[in-house]
Amino acid sequence: MYIALWPGNVYPLGAYWDGKGTNFALFSENATAVELCLFDRDDQETRVELKEVSNFVWHGYIPGVGPGQRYGFRVHGPYSPHEGHRFNPNKLLIDPYAKAIDGVLRGHGPELFGYSWENHHEDLSFSDLDDAHLVPKSVVVDQSFDWEGDKLLRIPGHETIIYETHVKGFTKLHPDIPESLRGTYAGIAHPAAIEHLQRLGITAVELMPVHHFLALPGHLVDKGLTNYWGYDSINYFAPFSGYSSSGSLGQQVTEFKKMVKTLHRAGIEVILDVVYNHTGEGNQLGPTLSLRGIDNSVYYRLVDDNKRYYMDFTGCGNSLYVRHPQVLKLIMDSLRYWVTEMHVDGFRFDLASALARELYEVNSLSAFFDIIHQDPVLADVKLIAEPWDIGEGGYQVGQFPVLWSEWNGKYRDTVRDFWRGTDESLGRFAYCFTGSPDLYSLNGRRPNASINFVTCHDGFTLNDLVSYNEKHNEKNGEDNRDGESHNRSWNCGVEGETDDQEILRLRERQRRNFLTTVMLSQGIPMLLGGDEMGRTQKGNNNSYCQDNEISWFDWQLNQDNQDLVNFCRELIYFRRQHPVFRRRKWFQGRAIHGKGVSDIAWFNPDGTEMTEEQWNIGYAKAIAVFLDGNQILTPGPKGERISDESFLVFFNAHYETIEFSLPTDFGLNKREWALIIDTKEPRFIREKRILTGDRAVPVVDRSLVLLRRLG
Repeated sequence: MYIALWPGNVYPLGAYWDGKGTNFALFSENATAVELCLFDRDDQETRVELKEVSNFVWHGYIPGVGPGQRYGFRVHGPYSPHEGHRFNPNKLLIDPYAKAIDGVLRGHGPELFGYSWENHHEDLSFSDLDDAHLVPKSVVVDQSFDWEGDKLLRIPGHETIIYETHVKGFTKLHPDIPESLRGTYAGIAHPAAIEHLQRLGITAVELMPVHHFLALPGHLVDKGLTNYWGYDSINYFAPFSGYSSSGSLGQQVTEFKKMVKTLHRAGIEVILDVVYNHTGEGNQLGPTLSLRGIDNSVYYRLVDDNKRYYMDFTGCGNSLYVRHPQVLKLIMDSLRYWVTEMHVDGFRFDLASALARELYEVNSLSAFFDIIHQDPVLADVKLIAEPWDIGEGGYQVGQFPVLWSEWNGKYRDTVRDFWRGTDESLGRFAYCFTGSPDLYSLNGRRPNASINFVTCHDGFTLNDLVSYNEKHNEKNGEDNRDGESHNRSWNCGVEGETDDQEILRLRERQRRNFLTTVMLSQGIPMLLGGDEMGRTQKGNNNSYCQDNEISWFDWQLNQDNQDLVNFCRELIYFRRQHPVFRRRKWFQGRAIHGKGVSDIAWFNPDGTEMTEEQWNIGYAKAIAVFLDGNQILTPGPKGERISDESFLVFFNAHYETIEFSLPTDFGLNKREWALIIDTKEPRFIREKRILTGDRAVPVVDRSLVLLRRLG
């Protein structure tokens, strides 16, 4: 079949349809030839050699080719693994700039590997097998979409409440969503899903990876499992086709945009969990699907003295070579695309420390961060780092530059330890409650640098955190060796499910303790989706491969879990109503306008103020904090003075009831107080309970009490 091929343009990379034809462009610095492969409806392949090369970009324009056209590339060049080159034109390659991908791998046979399958452990061999029948095809798309005036919401950090969830798991079992839409982008946009998020008070959904990923890696296929979480990207532009409710080519792009537009109309931002630290191609024994076959030595970090092997700071077999200009360009082009074309409001960067490794050490001033900071599109969206990788020196909590927020792993560990009763200094807990100024205040950052959480997708759910001492990952097929073994969890006396009512009441109280602590802390709270309804994974703390009821949300709630949903709604609403719990700037912790006036003060249970020595006592398990709503110094968005009510919070992580006295400082014992929250109760306190200075406040074992000052 004759195909007219014009020289075309270097820019943009990928496939760009201009209404009359499509321009194709692919970067490869070390290739000797590049073939564009077009596929018809019957999967018949037509190859066209791209002869134009400019600045290492191979390009050509084909008139008449438009949306829905499936394609791929075959790239020629040396196959010399010791030199870092793994070109093999027998492998059809996914366009790294493709805006849509048609389906997933259609099998996992020897054809997918650049080396000969007979020498499975000898990747120096060369495979002559063709894999076009197995590899998903890139798709030309029409990018036009009527956004109807939609814009990024730009909700301030101190007003943000994040809900981390999975596109499929969130709605897969939802009874009020049509079955054809469950587990899809359209499912999240359904009124039933939106209503749940709105009633909960969520301001941003953080979606686990939606970049097209390797859904069926071989090591899981052999066990009958799948890559459910999606942390094995093979493209950074295309929304994962498996989350589309439509079987039409490229419609996942439109469906994703409709989801974003619907969420924005509901006042909810969209944050994407992005994985730019590695790809699904794995190490030297992994498949050749895209970047490895396009230009392995450009895209991946290779071992300096033996380029056959990959530097692995991620535990996933490879690491992207972020120092190379083209890799930086790929990442930046992808980020800008998701903001400008897909209208997402921010990103959470998986294993972000790997992106900061200029050589081997993590450098917070690396080129990646320099480029982000000067970019006019990205400097104004939410940027969240998972501030660690598995390499030496990779734990970098508190070390990222301004503009960035971080998953605060130290907050998670400290709060878990406090409520399970282990020896944790009260000073460490107080820092966490006030936004972790010890981590973030010295480099110009504010409390919203801290993403406060006690659970996330990686680990126990909140229910399992208070129900299991040990992980139970047997169904993952690795003899329970996978997943974190040190979970800082406590089962409250019995491992797993129980009918013991005393233990169940304690677990319910602990769930409310964790949720309340997170929502009353300064910083940005993050709720793991499903924790508000007591979701359990039966002790599995590494459900990455469980695309089933272990991971999917169960919307059939018993009374205790419905009570938890209602409590969580009240709690989030309470936070949003009271700026004293979501300050833009740090507490001063000292007198501000006169003697005996302070924005925050800490007390012992007997009502005396904490001394310097007491902050470092590990065995102490009870503390009180006073928050003065009249001492918020930062103005509102229009310059108005912000004021709020004042509160006392009593924390008791001890195993016995402790009676707290109202402090004499600032005359707090001379005022009347209303009881708002007592975590021994399943709901906020409805009746008006007035407390005065002459009454001690009993706080039962492992519970929290919140008082509001009257008058």
